[in-house]
Amino acid sequence: MKKIIVATVAGLLLTSSLSAVENKVYATVNGENITSQSIAVALKDPKVQFSTLPKETQKNVLDRIVEQKLLSQEAIKTDAVKDPMYLETLHNLKQDLALQVWMQQMSKKVKTTEKELKSFYDKNKKSFDIPTQLKARHILVKDEKTAKSIIKSLSKSKKLKDDFIAKAKTKSTGPSGANGGDLGWFTMDKMVPEFSKATNALKVGTITKKPVKTQFGFHIIYLEDKKKASKASYKEAKNQIKQEIGKQKFIEQIQAIVEELKKKAKITYK
Repeated sequence: MKKIIVATVAGLLLTSSLSAVENKVYATVNGENITSQSIAVALKDPKVQFSTLPKETQKNVLDRIVEQKLLSQEAIKTDAVKDPMYLETLHNLKQDLALQVWMQQMSKKVKTTEKELKSFYDKNKKSFDIPTQLKARHILVKDEKTAKSIIKSLSKSKKLKDDFIAKAKTKSTGPSGANGGDLGWFTMDKMVPEFSKATNALKVGTITKKPVKTQFGFHIIYLEDKKKASKASYKEAKNQIKQEIGKQKFIEQIQAIVEELKKKAKITYK
């Protein structure tokens, strides 16, 4: 039962994210609007932002929705709307939509207290640990001799970061080479152990004195910045805790309603 409730909550969260989209009108088809929300539904991926897509891609997406809208408008004029399959599907869609809207309304009624939030933080402090974070660049080559040659060249540099970036763009065989070897911020568990250990041992603004061998080849690593391990304060974690407790309360509330409804309902399995 809990799995079913959790899945329903996931659907609710998706619907909520769609309803939060600014409902801008991008086109009209015979007076019917094509809005931000209808585009978001068509894209089927909340991570994809229509406004950030290339203009040509936006045009293709809109064209596809326009065509679908034209066909839908034509279909609605036919006997298709009298088909039993259509009527049953429409009935199910209405029920699903009513459930989604009702659950959104119920979720907004869930309240949390300052005492509950603080108690959760105090009981789960370990979960708010923030591990060491490293910001680094690397140059990846296939053989140790080449790696040593690059290190020797960079050791004479007066502008180490600039020269490292230039070398990465011309010498690195890794995918980050084109971007100057930039790996961004990462925690030690995100990289292979040899790489993480060597990076963590560096001082900010320095490179590895010896090539670091991994399953991918030989690396020269430059440490740009470092954030020591820390713990999120209650203030920093408060919103996250509020969402977590609110979600759990909501699930428990829905479960209780389901159990009560089951007692009153006539249910038969065939």
